[in-house]
Amino acid sequence: MSKDFYAALKARRSIYSISKEEIVSHEKIQEIIEAAVKHTPSAFNSQSTRILLLLGKQHDTLWDITKEALRKIVPENAFAPTEEKINSFKSGYGTVLFFEDETVIKDLQTQFALYKDNFPIWSHHASGMAQLVVWTGLEAEGLGASLQHYGGLIEEQVIQTWNVPTTWKLIAQLPFGKPTSAPGEKEFKPLDERIKVYK
Repeated sequence: MSKDFYAALKARRSIYSISKEEIVSHEKIQEIIEAAVKHTPSAFNSQSTRILLLLGKQHDTLWDITKEALRKIVPENAFAPTEEKINSFKSGYGTVLFFEDETVIKDLQTQFALYKDNFPIWSHHASGMAQLVVWTGLEAEGLGASLQHYGGLIEEQVIQTWNVPTTWKLIAQLPFGKPTSAPGEKEFKPLDERIKVYK
């Protein structure tokens, strides 16, 4: 990786202006995702996170699907900003789709009934950690990304288009590509209001 973990974590931001220019190989992107899926922790070692990586025309198809799904619910006279936003994601190099396998969650609920209400929550914790690991890994290689949540609108068509198991629940989408502009300054709330240390 071109940046160490803390430098990449610090630099990781929501970047919406991205291009299709290849600056990292497909193989390197796959390596980042495989490392994240393998090494990101999960409750009871459930390993419930699933990922679909879309590149090239497959990536474009995802955002065409999303645009048409939004066209059905956004008034025509207000659609231009929505279309511009979706086109900005489509202008990127690829998209990582994050899923959680509900079969794994249900099996754990059966095996450990005492904790059954917690397993869906813990599943989302695992997904969130995987999202951060992938996002930070992409940032370390110079790629910009932003996390999106269109699952309810597009999940059924995603399952049909890419033959995804119906037990996979779509959680988030991470379009990425070469950054074409820098993000603005980020404001931070005082850490002494957010962290308490007792010795």
